[in-house]
Amino acid sequence: MTDSNGTAKATPGTAPRPSGAPKPGAGTAHPKPHAVPGHDHPHPVVVPTVTDPSKWGRVDEDGTAWVKTADGERVIGSWQAGDAAEGLAHFGRRFDDLATEVALLEARLAAGADARKTKAAALALAESLPTAAVIGDIESLAKRLEAITEHSEEAAAHAKEEKERARHEHTERKEALCAEAEKIAVESTQWKAAGDRLREILDEWKTIRGVDRKVDDALWKRYSKARESFNRRRGAHFAELDRERAAAKARKEELCVRAEELSGSTDWVGTAAVFRDLLTEWKAAGRAPREADEALWRRFKSAQDVFFAARNAAVSERDAEFETNATAKEELLRAYGHIDPANGLDAARAALRELQDKWDAIGKVPRERMQELEGKLRAIEKRVREAVDAQWRRTDPEAVARAAQFREKVAHFEEQAAKAQAAGKQRDAEKALEQAKQWREWAEAAEGAVSNR
Repeated sequence: MTDSNGTAKATPGTAPRPSGAPKPGAGTAHPKPHAVPGHDHPHPVVVPTVTDPSKWGRVDEDGTAWVKTADGERVIGSWQAGDAAEGLAHFGRRFDDLATEVALLEARLAAGADARKTKAAALALAESLPTAAVIGDIESLAKRLEAITEHSEEAAAHAKEEKERARHEHTERKEALCAEAEKIAVESTQWKAAGDRLREILDEWKTIRGVDRKVDDALWKRYSKARESFNRRRGAHFAELDRERAAAKARKEELCVRAEELSGSTDWVGTAAVFRDLLTEWKAAGRAPREADEALWRRFKSAQDVFFAARNAAVSERDAEFETNATAKEELLRAYGHIDPANGLDAARAALRELQDKWDAIGKVPRERMQELEGKLRAIEKRVREAVDAQWRRTDPEAVARAAQFREKVAHFEEQAAKAQAAGKQRDAEKALEQAKQWREWAEAAEGAVSNR
C-alpha cells in the first residue's frame, strides 16, 4: 500500500512504536517490570519485547502481509517499501511495540497504579487486536490483556484497602504527634528542648500524606493550638525572667555601691562581717542578664578584694609586731625572773610594779603565745601576792583581838565551873567546863593563825 507520494506504507491500526526499541531477532522475550534500586518510579520500567515474526506470519512477494491466528491466517496489510524480509521485520516490530504496551500495563497493575485506568487501557488494546497490523503471538497478548482486566478489580480493591490502611496509620501518627505537642504545651519547662521537639513534630507532620481533609484540618488545629499555648507560656516565663533579672541587676548595683563604700574601711573585724552579709545578699539576689551579671560581679569582687588585701597587709604587719612584742616580753621575764619576796617584800613589790608597767607598755602578742607568756607573769605575781597576804595576816590587829577575846571566854567559863562545883552543882560545872574547852580550841586556832603569819 502506498500514500499519495508513492511511498510504501503498512495498514494502520497499532500504537506508534516507542523510540529506541530494538530490532527484531530470534526468539521471543517475555516482558517483565524491572525496578531500579534506590528509586521509586511513578511508571514501572519494562524491557521491550523482541519477537521472531517468522513464527507468526509472512509477507508474500507481492507485499501482502499475513498473520497466523487461531482461526487461520489473516491479511493485515501490504508492504511495498522493500523486500519481503524487511516487511516481515516491520510488522514484527509493530507487534513488539504492542507487546511492550501490554507489559507496561502489567507492570503498572503490579505496582499498584490506578487500576481503573489500567483496566480501561487494557480493554482498548484488546478491542484493537482483531484488526491490528502486526505479526506476532496475538492470542497470547489477548490472554494477557484479559488477565489484566480480570485482576484490575482485585487490584483496585487491594489498592483501596492499602490506601485506607495508610490513611489510618497516618491519622494515628498525626494524633500521636498532636497528643505529644499538647503534653509539651502543658507540662514542659525545658524550653529549648521542647521548642526543638515541636519543630521536629512540624517537620514530620509535613511528610505525612493521605489523611482525610476534615480530620487533617482538625488535627492541625489541635497541633497549632498546642504550639501557640507553649509559645505563650514560654514567652510569659521569659518575660518574668527578664523582670527578675532586671530586679537582680538593680539589687546587685546597690550591693556594689555598698561594697565600694566599705573597701577603704580599717574596721577589719566588723567590715569583714558586713562583707560576708553582702555576699549572702548577692547570692540571694538571683542572676542578672549574663553580661551585666559578670560585669557587676567583677565590680563587687574588686571592692571586696581591695578591703581584704588591705586587711591582710595590716594583719601581716600586726603579726610581725606581735612577734616582736612576744620576744620583748620573753626578755622582760628573763630580766625580772629574780623577784623573790624572801629577799625583801617591799623590793619585790616595787620590782613587780615595774615589770607590770613595762609589760603593759609592750602591747599584744600572738594569740598562740598569749597563754604561755601570761602564765609566767602570773606566777611571779602570785609569789609576791602570797608574801603580802602572809605579812598582813601576821600584823592584823583584829586577829590578835579575837584571840584575846576567846581567852577571856575560856577564863569566864572556868570560873563558872569552879563556882558550880563549890555549890555542889556538878551538872552545871560540867556544862561550863565543856564550854570552856570549846572556847579554848577556838582561842588556840586564832593564836595559831596569828603566829603563822
